[in-house]
Amino acid sequence: MQVSVSNPTSTSNPAKTMKVKEGLLTRLARNFKDRWQLYLLILLPVLYLIVFKYVPMYGALIAFKNYVPTKGIWGSEWVGFKYFIRFFNSYDFIRVMKNTLVLSFYSLAAGFPFPILLALCLNFVQNQFFKKTVQMITYAPHFISVVVMVGIILQILDPRVGLVSTLLRAIGIEPANWIGDPAWFSHIFVWSGIWQNVGFSCIVYLAALAAIDPSLHEAAVVDGASKLRRMWHIDLPGIMPVATILLIMSTGHVLDIGFEKILLMQNPLNMSASEVIDTFVYKVGLASTAINYSYSSAIGLFKSVISLILLVLVNRFAKKVGQTSLW
Repeated sequence: MQVSVSNPTSTSNPAKTMKVKEGLLTRLARNFKDRWQLYLLILLPVLYLIVFKYVPMYGALIAFKNYVPTKGIWGSEWVGFKYFIRFFNSYDFIRVMKNTLVLSFYSLAAGFPFPILLALCLNFVQNQFFKKTVQMITYAPHFISVVVMVGIILQILDPRVGLVSTLLRAIGIEPANWIGDPAWFSHIFVWSGIWQNVGFSCIVYLAALAAIDPSLHEAAVVDGASKLRRMWHIDLPGIMPVATILLIMSTGHVLDIGFEKILLMQNPLNMSASEVIDTFVYKVGLASTAINYSYSSAIGLFKSVISLILLVLVNRFAKKVGQTSLW
């Protein structure tokens, strides 16, 4: 026969627990009173996230229903994964996914190193006037609207009166139909994006370079290290955590290639290379004569889930290899 002996110290004391909770609430109230300005400052971003990011998640139910606007979300018929399967089995699936992945990884591979290189070069420029001028010239295209940017691209690459076509004819080369040729679409899209955003993207790396201890460079100069050696052994390791975070965040948007620029650059001739998930969702959900909200919502939800999975995998890989990670 076993006799259990209760330990008086192991039993919870309701009065003591209540006292601890009251002390915690008192500290929280005092903290809020002392720092209410900071809480007020963060209120608007939190409200923005709740209203525009979390509340719309309720609408993801449309992807699993045969949505009829007059019946509402709850009144519409539940169809499960019908529209996901329809997208996977459609003849557009391979073409749309291929174009999206090609443009995404092409933009990531070509565009990721250039802001780093620009920041490293500007960091060693001693002439402040030249440095500020280069920064202003490279930053300016970022502030041009997408519509104006596409208009500039179309005018420059016009096969009849465009600047590129005129220069090629002057040297005896017949220009191609740049925008109408599907083989040129990805190159035009990616490199025009790099030209527009490379200057603005290097601001983060310039800030990271400014945080590197100058004594490291002074010691390297004393040891006779060249600028290239200092870039490789001091500057690059110093900005690597920032570069890793930005790479992880870029991977999370790998299927979010963009909508406005691609849609404005599209035409019937380059459609085989320019149709991506975002433009396909727009045409199915809004521009089609037979509007299907559930089908377009299913495609958009599929894209978001894949992006989340890629973000988690890349973040885990970065943590495993010993680099900085998001969490």
